[in-house]
Amino acid sequence: MTGNLPRDIDSTRATFNQIAEDFDRTRSYAWSAVSMFIEEEPTVEVAIDIGCGNGRHSELFIEQDTSVIGLDLSRKLLEHAVARVASSRFLPVEGTATNLPVSDSMIDRGIYIATIHHLPTRSDRIVSLDELARVLKPNGVALISGWSVHDDRFDEQAAFDTVIDWTLPSGETIPRFYHLYDEQDFAGELEESNLSIERQWRESGNCYASVTVAPE
Repeated sequence: MTGNLPRDIDSTRATFNQIAEDFDRTRSYAWSAVSMFIEEEPTVEVAIDIGCGNGRHSELFIEQDTSVIGLDLSRKLLEHAVARVASSRFLPVEGTATNLPVSDSMIDRGIYIATIHHLPTRSDRIVSLDELARVLKPNGVALISGWSVHDDRFDEQAAFDTVIDWTLPSGETIPRFYHLYDEQDFAGELEESNLSIERQWRESGNCYASVTVAPE
């Protein structure tokens, strides 16, 4: 089934532009794990939200007086984010997780939430993790999440690729690629990157990790 889904950047961008309005309507609340992570260290200067979507997590940084780069592939989702966050400290950037348009060692805190699982290959995902490591300051910390095979809707034990449809109010279905993680697979990709795992856990059907830049 996954072989029939276009995985190039233009097709992925078109998909998220197509669902942007419905995404904004149905994804209005921040995840508790992200809220807790941001509140742990409220006095940082610059953060990044990779795959920021409609800005529901970026605005948590703004509430802590932190400037935040909100990066997303979809221009339409970024438009929703700008309207939602409504702050001069929010910098919307259209771009990809595998090529962050951010200077080295610029970021104090990062979040990479519910995004890495849309990248179609292991190599793409590891490149994106290396990009996060590149932009983090040496003492910077980031929170990463990927959808887990142990979510109640799946009956799997090991990581796998799949297509899951987004259903618009009209009834039209939009296919989206996912890589579903198990804990070992999630840790393996992180360990292969230039990041170091501080803590890893599973919560609400997602794999999470708090990471820093790996020592040289």
